[in-house]
Amino acid sequence: MAQPKLVNEEKNHVDFEKVESSPQFKKLMENKKKFIVPMTIFFLVFYFLLPISTSYGTFLNTPVFGDITWAWVFAVAQFVMTWVICSIYVKKANTFDKDADQIVKEQIERGGKA
Repeated sequence: MAQPKLVNEEKNHVDFEKVESSPQFKKLMENKKKFIVPMTIFFLVFYFLLPISTSYGTFLNTPVFGDITWAWVFAVAQFVMTWVICSIYVKKANTFDKDADQIVKEQIERGGKA
């Protein structure tokens, strides 16, 4: 036996294909891409620079303070960089989530029409 649909469910139906084709959603995805791609490139370059530099160069082997070399400083900087990028991403992701919620809310208010 089919259960009756709740009025609230019917009213809040979201056609996500229409949301996806909306200009607001396309702008949101463009903004996300403009943020994520450069951050990913920066992370990968910074991450792989240490093993490449220590394998093919000697400049990271020079001491900074006593027996601590630039390689150790760079390695610690990678931990700091990871935490900073994570914090920046979380803050930016919250704004992306708010924008996405607003787009869905507008679509619901229009009754599912794009």
